[in-house]
Amino acid sequence: MELNEVLRAFLETGEDWERKNTSLNGVSIIKLPGTRTRPPSLAIEINPVNQKGTPMKKKGVMIMNATELSAFRELFSNPKVDSLVRTIEEVAPGKKDQKGGAGDVLVI
Repeated sequence: MELNEVLRAFLETGEDWERKNTSLNGVSIIKLPGTRTRPPSLAIEINPVNQKGTPMKKKGVMIMNATELSAFRELFSNPKVDSLVRTIEEVAPGKKDQKGGAGDVLVI
């Protein structure tokens, strides 16, 4: 069975929010339920796995189209994001729950 046939069948018969793993570790397909304005659809969830094979995050990044994928690639490849992550690790090693105020914007 070809990939597009498998995905079409999953879209038609899968349960809402059902997740199908792929052969790529950290990449799965999720069936999103339809809404009043949008039919059911599929999304890619990217959530890298650690050395034990378990997901690194509770929820991964959902990507629904090529435009979103391109936007994430651009952000992830920005050297300023690398610098920001290193600075956060220096300032708050091991901290996971620090949040800025709702109106705070950091200039990077």
